[in-house]
Amino acid sequence: MKVISIRTNAIEFEDGTTLSSDHELHCFEHHYLCFDDLSLKDFEGLEFDLSGDDFFERVPEYGIKLIPKKGWPVSVPGYAHNNGYYSDDLRLVVKSPTPEWNREYDITECQEWKY
Repeated sequence: MKVISIRTNAIEFEDGTTLSSDHELHCFEHHYLCFDDLSLKDFEGLEFDLSGDDFFERVPEYGIKLIPKKGWPVSVPGYAHNNGYYSDDLRLVVKSPTPEWNREYDITECQEWKY
């Protein structure tokens, strides 16, 4: 599948599947994958197979790399902002038009901390 849209909070693929991040928000904290610096040009000529679990790689203290079927990986940074008192969980969310394909991955270690 090819990427057709990049928004602030998600990447959308041609079949309607989206990749986003999720965090159970507590007061004074924010944990997220940052798609803002990506463009469609970053994904030009790349196709992804989201049917398995090997479409991404965790990069501790940075974010994730999206792994295409052929070609170069695309890096997506993750950020954490809080005062250290609250939680640190971060999840990668795959939301598909076919609900049984929906899934989440723990990527808590994949974020750069900013206090």
